[in-house]
Amino acid sequence: MQVLSTLLKNSSFEVLQGNLAMEISSLTFDSRSAKERSLFIAIVGTLNDGHQFVQSAYELGCRAFVVEKNVSLPSDATIILVSKTDTALAELACAFYGNPSQELKLVGITGTNGKTTTTTLLYDLFMSLGHKSGLISTVVNKIGSKTSPSTHTTPDPIRLNALLREMVEQGCAYCFMEVSSHAIHQQRIHGISYTGAVFTNITHDHLDYHKTFAEYIRVKKQFFDGLDVNSFSLINGDDRNGSVMLQNTKAEKRSFALKTPADFKGKVLENEISGLTLTINGIELCSRLVGEFNALNLLAVYGVSTLLGLDSFDVLRGMSNLGSVEGRFQYLRSQGGITAIIDYAHTPDALENVLNTIAAIRKDGQKVISVVGCGGDRDREKRPVMASIAAKKSQQVILTSDNPRTEDPQSILKDMEAGLSTDGSQNALTIVDRAQAIKTAIMLAQEGDIVLIAGKGHEKYQEINGVKYDFDDFKLTEEFFNHLKK
Repeated sequence: MQVLSTLLKNSSFEVLQGNLAMEISSLTFDSRSAKERSLFIAIVGTLNDGHQFVQSAYELGCRAFVVEKNVSLPSDATIILVSKTDTALAELACAFYGNPSQELKLVGITGTNGKTTTTTLLYDLFMSLGHKSGLISTVVNKIGSKTSPSTHTTPDPIRLNALLREMVEQGCAYCFMEVSSHAIHQQRIHGISYTGAVFTNITHDHLDYHKTFAEYIRVKKQFFDGLDVNSFSLINGDDRNGSVMLQNTKAEKRSFALKTPADFKGKVLENEISGLTLTINGIELCSRLVGEFNALNLLAVYGVSTLLGLDSFDVLRGMSNLGSVEGRFQYLRSQGGITAIIDYAHTPDALENVLNTIAAIRKDGQKVISVVGCGGDRDREKRPVMASIAAKKSQQVILTSDNPRTEDPQSILKDMEAGLSTDGSQNALTIVDRAQAIKTAIMLAQEGDIVLIAGKGHEKYQEINGVKYDFDDFKLTEEFFNHLKK
């Protein structure tokens, strides 16, 4: 329980009616969860405006409201006016939970691709080295060994601060979290104190939300602009936009790279389906991870770990034991010698990276059969690009559904088919049903062939018209492989 005036002491506001002496037991921006002693913050979202629900929150017992527009409520309600409620929500959440981000070493990882892998590898590494840590990711949230489901790449400010507070109370010294561009833009991380920030890369994605690539870059850059002088910024020097992230940051500036000079310099010596051999600053490392993109992820992990003060040889020893992250170049083999690779690749750059990695490890005569889809209600521009990449870099491609959401799957596939050249269309099939597409790819494969199933990775559902149906690419592939034995 906290007094409203205390929660607001670091915010700019105006009291429209009521007083600040009331006690607050919870924060909410969802009127359905409002109750007596709740503080309701009316957020102007992309789909709904919270100001339309203040009356509903009042009827459920709420008597304290933060708004950015005039609202009408009975005289026993306290109404606080702020310039932006999304920023106020973040400030209030930090205050309500006692600014937990200041009590542990928090590292945020942002970028189009590699966020989940890098955060998860860091969490696994630190836990293996005896440092109790937290993880906030697209796949799952963890507090030490305790696991909870993840609904967003980066949680809302209330959930985020609650998670961080629980980590502190449970004795976590570190936390590694994904920071999405949506979260930056929507002020979800406003007020959070970061020990360090990592930039993995930036490629074509989320233009349905950000509209232009320049705006997408600008939003990512805001994360680094907000760092203080006591933190570090670590960027991928091989990405030409990495230096953009550092232009206005006050943080210590460091880089990792394979192809350009960097503080943490890597070189791939071997790249096979069984794993990578690479050097990091001249020291050899054998890893079970595969592909040049994972070499960059490993460099980021090494860089963060040493910048946080861990012994470099302990870090390298621990990194050699790290396994693949669920749904990220996760592979399995049939008894007949077919290899299936499950990967979350859902952007042109990620798909090209995965297919380039497969090209580098496959042997002469081995076909690559790719199953590729694109999500509905998302950036349409990348659809033909992804189909084109898949057709050019595979011997056979099957276009299929991903998460169509509220869009007609046939319409999505038509957009993808526009990226097929006359030559490319000769090796392309279109199968709307994803399960049937995966089954067909496996039936077409022969001993030694590689089947890439891209787009959904770790997801355990397929979303169609607002309903999430059970669907697991890895499990389904395993079942089809088992059926081949019979």
